[in-house]
Amino acid sequence: METVLLQGIVGSTAYGLNHAGSDVDRLGVFAMPAVAFHGLDLPIGPTATRVTSKPDTTLHEARKYCALALSGNPTVVDLMWLPDELYEVRTDLGDALIGIRTAFLSAPRVRDAYLGYASQQLTRLVNKDGRAADPAKVAKHARHLARLVHQGRDLYATGVLTVRLADPQWYRDFGERVAADPERARVVLAEAEEFFATARSPLPERPDEQTVERWLLGVRAAVPV
Repeated sequence: METVLLQGIVGSTAYGLNHAGSDVDRLGVFAMPAVAFHGLDLPIGPTATRVTSKPDTTLHEARKYCALALSGNPTVVDLMWLPDELYEVRTDLGDALIGIRTAFLSAPRVRDAYLGYASQQLTRLVNKDGRAADPAKVAKHARHLARLVHQGRDLYATGVLTVRLADPQWYRDFGERVAADPERARVVLAEAEEFFATARSPLPERPDEQTVERWLLGVRAAVPV
């Protein structure tokens, strides 16, 4: 039996970029009892991710969630920095996870993850033959490219992640501008690369894996068989 420790609404709703027809995406962390990792199934282990639809929900088992967050995965990291009203499940262990959210951060991984995910959005702006993709898709990818760049820069510079965008309309307008001229997106990404190459960060060189592991061992001890 699995126990959901933390779950919230992420994606465009969390960023403030949603519209009337937007999907509502949910992300969470669940824990299997320690006994699930014992015995003959140990090399395989329990399924690490659960994905369901209606509503669209992705749940990562605690160990996998920690690994993804330690890598700097922006979507996964978001869960620990949501506005309070977007949490739908928040247990004591979930609160403890939020309480150690800075332990997952390091300057190199934040830089690499946010630049990497932004670069992926740039790649999706064009079709395989090099032509611009559908304008609606171009605008969507451009919005998320700019969001990743700006959130990554702020997190790198301050050590704090702000999930809700201060001016969502700017990102919508930027998406439309890029739909008309995809090269604008390259300029934003190039500026971000220059920023990360020269800026100084208060974040450490490595995440605090010992603190993360203590939380995970606490989960294993607390979740009932």
